[in-house]
Amino acid sequence: MGCDKYTIGIDYGTESGRAVLVNVRTGEELATAVHPYRDGVIDTHLPGSDKPLPSDFALQNPQDYLEVLRETVPAVLRESGVAPENVIGLGTDFTACTMLPVDKAGMPLCMHPEWRHNPYAWVKIWKHHAAQPEANQLNKTARQRGETWLNLYGGKISSEWLFPKIWETLNKAPEVYAAADRYLEAADWIVLQLTGVEKRNACTAGYKALWNKRSGYPSDDFFAALDPRLRNVVDSKLSRDIYPLGTRAGSLTPEMAAQTGLRPGIAVPVGNVDAHVAVPAATVVTPGRLVAIMGTSTCLMTLGKEERIVEGMCGVVEDGIIPGLFGFEAGQSCVGDHFAWFVEHCVPPAYHEEAQRRGISIHQWLEEKAARQKPGEHGLLALDWWNGNRSILVDVDLAGMLLGATLATRPEDIYRALIEATAYGARVIIEAFTSSGVPINEIVACGGLPARNRLLMQIYADVTGREIKVAGTAQAGALGAAMFAAVAAGAEAGGHRTIVEAAQAMAHLQNVSYKPIPAHKAIYDQLYAEYVKLHDYFGRGANDVMKRLKSLRQQVLASG
Repeated sequence: MGCDKYTIGIDYGTESGRAVLVNVRTGEELATAVHPYRDGVIDTHLPGSDKPLPSDFALQNPQDYLEVLRETVPAVLRESGVAPENVIGLGTDFTACTMLPVDKAGMPLCMHPEWRHNPYAWVKIWKHHAAQPEANQLNKTARQRGETWLNLYGGKISSEWLFPKIWETLNKAPEVYAAADRYLEAADWIVLQLTGVEKRNACTAGYKALWNKRSGYPSDDFFAALDPRLRNVVDSKLSRDIYPLGTRAGSLTPEMAAQTGLRPGIAVPVGNVDAHVAVPAATVVTPGRLVAIMGTSTCLMTLGKEERIVEGMCGVVEDGIIPGLFGFEAGQSCVGDHFAWFVEHCVPPAYHEEAQRRGISIHQWLEEKAARQKPGEHGLLALDWWNGNRSILVDVDLAGMLLGATLATRPEDIYRALIEATAYGARVIIEAFTSSGVPINEIVACGGLPARNRLLMQIYADVTGREIKVAGTAQAGALGAAMFAAVAAGAEAGGHRTIVEAAQAMAHLQNVSYKPIPAHKAIYDQLYAEYVKLHDYFGRGANDVMKRLKSLRQQVLASG
């Protein structure tokens, strides 16, 4: 290994944390370790309690994040054989918005015995949708006041973001709000644990907390218009000090060095978001290319030379992904979760038994059977809103739908229809970008799905009409975090001067691509036209039956 230097990136996902140890000069990934969160996604009841959580809650235990550090970093050091003195940096990324209330010392309130049984004292992850009423009111107030920043977020703020979640706590558990010295993104909290320094990153602030490089946060008057108690929310519960991506937040503390096996004093960059950090890890540092980070959900990221307003996008942030460019984000809330739900709840035992007999996963067996079909053969059409719609409708109260089922419909038919539905949803987003002057000429896919499902990738190419290339890493988030760690370490320590330079050295593509098949695309164009009709009919207010059903369900559950 000579005098090569290395960095470690840790990607904090929805269900687990993943670490990768990377050669800074070549991008070679020498070791990977995954640690599942002990408490996973907390959505039924708090650990140690049998009291049901309110509807649409999705929480996590911050102790799980610390366990990831203690387990994965020593594991990649052991597996790689790299000496700690040759590791020059440790970077992290997180799902977002993942936020938590902390005390003055930075300890999460849920770690205090007196707050442990209050769900509002725990981490709210991106899947937490209980703040939808607050998001609705925030959007209404912003429109009434003519707040221009709203357009930078596609015209609608999601319940998944920071301020609806904070306001929800103020409304439902004001005692927790009062007890919180401040609120932190988990991306910034984990950096605080590593360095002892609180430095909030521009990515989460820009995309999830309405912060703008040129104008800062929305005005105090806006927050007061929402709720007089929120007038000073920025100064009392957040911070106006925001740091650019790649900035060195600080150095690894002796305590954390002892827990991880690394040297104290190595570079730790400011936090980042899992999807955004994956963009340079997928070799994308210029406009015209879209990165699809495909896993539990899908994030669709691209770059532009100028600010553009795109319907339903999650945001456009200057320097939000790559310095010097505008970073655009959109997303789909239900992709891998979509397929997992179907397999777990709707596939008969005979299919599971056959997959087991053949020594393959049930997903592989369904893919194999579905791949034998031609586009349009199963006669089905689905809406991919099993977890709401993130882009372009930005509405968590929407629900999934399957149309065209008959007594002849088989599991593989539905499985393929669900894949196609997510591809149609991606095409809606791509067309929103291109119609707004943000070019998308090529797609680069990364995340867990591209390596596992070739049928899915071909369907996406056929539906979108674009070639899809695949990133050369299965851990794009962790690799991207490691790349920013190399930037934070700097060239003088053996790292890199910029993230563009790091991408040139450390990021690669696979020798595989998926090109649209013209005959398939012709059929999918017809099916997509039908999808758009259903999308607009159920998603734009012509028929709010999905919302009425959800409201009725909540009334029945509340009545006991």
